[in-house]
Amino acid sequence: MKILIIEDEKITRISLSNTLRKEGFEVYSAEDGEEGLNIYKKEYPEIVITDLRLPKISGIDILTYIKSQPNNCNVILITAHATVETAVQALKLGAYDYLTKPFSLEKLISILRNIRKLYEVIDENKELKNRLDLLENRTIVGNSPSMKKLKESINLIAQNDYTVLIEGESGTGKEMVARALHEASNRNKNNFIAVNCAIIPENLIESELFGHEKGAFTGAIKRHEGYFERANKGTIFLDDIDDFPLPLQVKLLRVLQEREFTRIGGNETIKIDIRVICATKINLKEKVDKKLFREDLYYRMNIIPIKIPPLRERKEDIPVLIEHFFKKHGASDKINLLNNDIISKLMEYNWPGNVRELENIVERMIALSFSGKIDSSIFDFHHSEKTFTLNTQNEYPPYEEFMLEKEKEIITWALKKSNNNISQAAKLLKIPRSTLSSKLEKINDFLKY
Repeated sequence: MKILIIEDEKITRISLSNTLRKEGFEVYSAEDGEEGLNIYKKEYPEIVITDLRLPKISGIDILTYIKSQPNNCNVILITAHATVETAVQALKLGAYDYLTKPFSLEKLISILRNIRKLYEVIDENKELKNRLDLLENRTIVGNSPSMKKLKESINLIAQNDYTVLIEGESGTGKEMVARALHEASNRNKNNFIAVNCAIIPENLIESELFGHEKGAFTGAIKRHEGYFERANKGTIFLDDIDDFPLPLQVKLLRVLQEREFTRIGGNETIKIDIRVICATKINLKEKVDKKLFREDLYYRMNIIPIKIPPLRERKEDIPVLIEHFFKKHGASDKINLLNNDIISKLMEYNWPGNVRELENIVERMIALSFSGKIDSSIFDFHHSEKTFTLNTQNEYPPYEEFMLEKEKEIITWALKKSNNNISQAAKLLKIPRSTLSSKLEKINDFLKY
């Protein structure tokens, strides 16, 4: 973090500069207001510490100018001639704080640490917002003919409320398609509730979906609204519907037919206005033929079928997907590290885990690109079998240990490059200072054992 000290007293200026450099700040100094403003316009520091009375340009004028600029800079005014009026004026003009000479260095450092924490929170919030924007941007990625047809189907189907059954292998993006249907519909201002039927225990799924009344069973201490009730006026997405318990399928059938249900332990019939989208990772008709899934429920769900092609059938989408995932995980600057060899190998692989597996591989490439390049030797592609595995010719330690060692390696490099200045090291690594500090703590804790 950059600090500019504008102070006409030489001893005070030098003393403050030396003290703050030891605290890890990048310090610039000026002996008059004109020089200070010139440095400010060149370096744009995050903090300016300025005397109130200065040659050429006063501290109040400097404060006024800085606060008129769009960049977020905190100004601390110091003076030996303090009055209530000047203090009030400074704070009204936007000064972060006001110190009277002689002031305690500990107090100044405490103020600066608070400002640094404030900037760290702001940086983290920006990073989280960027991540959230990317995570919420659930655009279906791909320009292959099959994906163009899928997008067209979504736009057509979204305009009506018919129940949809999405078929696709694990990792193809069934929930993303369901969300796209919801967002393109006139229900998009209301809830989208996603439910994974495979992970809810069978003895809880009825309560979770349809709710229960107080006292309906042991532990039912209050009324519980189920997912269907919470999704009213919106969309409910039932993923892995092929794992839905057979005994409860008749109740689900009634909801699809009548758009009504009764909570467990209740007598009230609850009417709902809802769009239902289901998804299956297997050929559900085969399960119906084996009497493992109700035929009438299957046909009630399968009014409008959507089939998502596996990644191996649309490999032309792989390059654009890779670029999308680099951006999603905050590594846009590393896209240029990809080379033709890596792209070729990724195109040759058949991706049994589909798009989800590709995203995992992109994350691994980002994590292992410490040296400024992506080493394709960490992947071993067997052309004859069309399979892909990690290179086992070299022995690797456990994942966490390996990652910590790699983080230690690049952090050590950055600290050495920046003369152990954490703020500068964080800039070199293009991460917030707080993130670097937490990584250092994690590495130190790990090395104790």
